[in-house]
Amino acid sequence: MLNLVVKKPKWLMYRFLLFSIFLLLNIITSLAQEMQEGFDYLETGKYDKAKSFFDTILKQYPNNKTARLCYGRAVGLLGDSQQAVSIFTGLKNKYPDDFEIKLNYAESLLWNSQFTKAEIFYKKLIKEDNTSFPAVLGYANTLSNLKKYENALKMVNNALQLQEGNLNALLSRKYIRLGYANTIAQDKKYDEAIALLDQNLIDYPNDKDTWLNKANLYLMTNDLDNAEKAYVALAVNPKDSIVSLNGLALVAHKRHKEKKALAIAGMAMHRVERFKENKELYLFTEERYIQALLWNRKFTAAKEDITRLQQLYPDHPRVLALQATHGMYTSNFKTSLQKYDAILEKDKGSFDGNLGIANAYRAVGEDMKSYAYAFKTLNYYPKQQDAKKLIKTLKKSHTPFIEEKTAFTFDNGDNEAVNSTLKAEIPLSSKFKSEIQYDYRTTKNAVTRNEATSHDFWLGAVYKFKGSVALYSKIGITNANGFTTKYTELVAEAIVKTKPFKLQNLDVGYKRELQNFNADLLNREIVMNNYFLNYNLGTNFNLGWYTQYIYTSQTDDNSRNLLFTSLYYTALQRPVLKVGVNYQYLSFKNQVPVIYFSPARFNLGELFAEVVSDPQKKWLYNASAALGRQFVEDNPGSSTFRAEGKFGYQFSERFKADVYGKYSNIASATAAGFEYVEFGFRLQWYFLRKPIFDKKIMELQK
Repeated sequence: MLNLVVKKPKWLMYRFLLFSIFLLLNIITSLAQEMQEGFDYLETGKYDKAKSFFDTILKQYPNNKTARLCYGRAVGLLGDSQQAVSIFTGLKNKYPDDFEIKLNYAESLLWNSQFTKAEIFYKKLIKEDNTSFPAVLGYANTLSNLKKYENALKMVNNALQLQEGNLNALLSRKYIRLGYANTIAQDKKYDEAIALLDQNLIDYPNDKDTWLNKANLYLMTNDLDNAEKAYVALAVNPKDSIVSLNGLALVAHKRHKEKKALAIAGMAMHRVERFKENKELYLFTEERYIQALLWNRKFTAAKEDITRLQQLYPDHPRVLALQATHGMYTSNFKTSLQKYDAILEKDKGSFDGNLGIANAYRAVGEDMKSYAYAFKTLNYYPKQQDAKKLIKTLKKSHTPFIEEKTAFTFDNGDNEAVNSTLKAEIPLSSKFKSEIQYDYRTTKNAVTRNEATSHDFWLGAVYKFKGSVALYSKIGITNANGFTTKYTELVAEAIVKTKPFKLQNLDVGYKRELQNFNADLLNREIVMNNYFLNYNLGTNFNLGWYTQYIYTSQTDDNSRNLLFTSLYYTALQRPVLKVGVNYQYLSFKNQVPVIYFSPARFNLGELFAEVVSDPQKKWLYNASAALGRQFVEDNPGSSTFRAEGKFGYQFSERFKADVYGKYSNIASATAAGFEYVEFGFRLQWYFLRKPIFDKKIMELQK
């Protein structure tokens, strides 16, 4: 049989090949044109439509690489980062050499917050192609998320060298600089931080975030002039002008110009009415206005506004924080604790909640809880200055110190005395502290030449049962050496300090001491047993009332009743200025005027004023003066004047000193015509750098 082989013409084979290529190109072109709609959705941020679109494409072409890649991007940009990572992992395994797929896989790791893994992968991509703009920019963003801002800034600058002026890279650089500035500011490198922010303003001259960060840095350094300029520069449109006013109100508060702060906050409130739909801006402005009311001690108005705000935003954390702040200002600490707890139930990492409750626990005397929440604040916000300051203040209150006080006294009865006290206070826990004290006193009369000295040795302790009750006790011995006698006596003191109600303090106590005003009295060995009660009532409208009653029984068979009461008004807060009226009543059972001032009746009324400096300042001062009228039994009244002043300096966090002086012509040693002068100095040194129980405190940090 003859086998015949029929060959197809070559032109026919070429024609079939060309037709196949044309058909494939037509399909690819048609599919590309068909997917253009999906590309547009991705470009314009319509990720939900893009996801739906490419899902449909993949049902027809399940193996189409481009469609799968675009679908993965749509899924990831919609927030399902875990699925996006899974999609790109599959693509990377199938196409291990496809650089574009590897770029998208790396970006999906960023979406999924796998920053450490992303950092490692981006390093590999840059080694593979260091001219790839997406790889370099992605690596910069990864480093930024890892707070490696210095290297992040270098990488984003490299990206901008590859694509000068790229908007995405410029935006990334802005936020990298913001994060970097914030980080170095926590290390108190404020000038470097400001320089970084100034570079941002070259790229974005009116950038709100940058101006706000500059203003915050100036507030941290108390550079209020530049803070004010930063807030003014912020006001480039109606909305930002409201933010600007809110900041300027805070600057006025920092300058202690509370009325101005309230006026500015009121302007912001008026303007924000146009933007009620902007919940964040409206709430922030209301918050600042209520804070300004609290700064001005307008507590009723603040409470009314908080109640109205709560109706608009029920249980909003910022409204709860305002309620808690109101409680702190009005000494309603129980309410503050409840509100801060409510904030932390919603958000354990809340800054307002953690630091706020730390301050509230300190206010009620629960120092260990205050430490715990201050440390929690630092765990969430490392190096936060307010939390560090609170811990520092708490630790100082628990750090042992030595205090030395020396006084020199003179009166117109020719009596002179020198009194020196050396005291050490050693806290052994947040609730218990011990005291050791030594007093030396020598007194003489320049006319009679009589002299006497005494030495007192004391041991004491203070114990807080809870925030509102504490026991203060001291016991010691006095060794006296008079001009005709020597003796040793027991001395003691015990006080129960309580806070029975809000804004009230009540102390009940006993004190056993010697009459040691002059040499004659010290020589007579007269022991005084004092039973006393101190009561202070404060108010939220700057009025206060202090009363002290002392009943004294003496070993010379005499007894004394002493009543002192003072009604005062706080006219200024910084510096504190108090004015008021005092009344004093004194009576003795037996009158022994030759020995000591012991009238049957003594009445004194006076007007006084007192000014006290800000305790946070380096230079400290305190001055008071009183004018009055005294009546000794049935004798005609006489005018009185007394004055006292103190001036000191905080040399360091561990050492301070002050000098003081006193003058009084209130009857004491004689019935009338008495004058008394005292001056001296005081030194205080924290001889340890931290509390004895600091290890226990630091365990709360874990």
